[in-house]
Amino acid sequence: MNAASRKFCNVSDNSLILLDRVSKRFYCDRNRRESLRNRFIRAISRVPRDPQTKDYTIADVSFRIGPAESIAIIGDNGSGKSTLIRLIANIYAPSEGCISTHGRIATVLELGAGFHKELTGADNLAMYAAALGLTRIELLERIDAMIHFADIGDVLHKPIKHYSTGMQARLALAVALCGIFDAVLLDEAMSVGDYSFRVKVENHVRNYVSNGGTVVLVSHDLDLLQRTCTRALWLNDGKIVLDGPVDKVVSAYQNSKGNRLQQPH
Repeated sequence: MNAASRKFCNVSDNSLILLDRVSKRFYCDRNRRESLRNRFIRAISRVPRDPQTKDYTIADVSFRIGPAESIAIIGDNGSGKSTLIRLIANIYAPSEGCISTHGRIATVLELGAGFHKELTGADNLAMYAAALGLTRIELLERIDAMIHFADIGDVLHKPIKHYSTGMQARLALAVALCGIFDAVLLDEAMSVGDYSFRVKVENHVRNYVSNGGTVVLVSHDLDLLQRTCTRALWLNDGKIVLDGPVDKVVSAYQNSKGNRLQQPH
């Protein structure tokens, strides 16, 4: 998406990320997978196409995120969490409302996305850093820290087609968390990998925030979010149900699920 298609908010405060009445709708075309035969029959019989239907995945969402914040986004599957983080990351354009982001933002949404399977881990690390906006000089300044953080030994010089999901996660997170970024967006990325690496990532995230960085996490691991974040947004059907301290929001979310399970069928 080019910069001209993105709608920006006018903001004078120090918000790092600002969403103002943002909605995102996707259109569903029932005829999209229609066979050539059926298209021909419909054409000669002059039967009109079914109209497109629209579905709001995010509906009228507003919030601000400042520097040195750690934000959790929680909710059931299909509640709009991944769509919301993709809107912040400038992957999707809002259908309505406006979004403003300041500074450099790193995004780890789909592990392995952007990696070339035939290239080595070292080559992919450099390519991924460039894709996230790091200059060659910045990469050279941070490359040793990234390699140390990933901690995959000589495997770094082998093609990543032989890597496990956890090893790919180490590479992606090493770039995002050891690079020079004002904010990092992570969609389920911290739940991948062995126990010792997950502990390392959690500690690094806390240090990153204490040094002024901002982290936005999407995860179904509520314990992880409570250990790592101080604030949470609870989404349901594309709308914010609650925005507040992470323990309060997680407790409300868990209580709502318990109440639904106890309702008679």
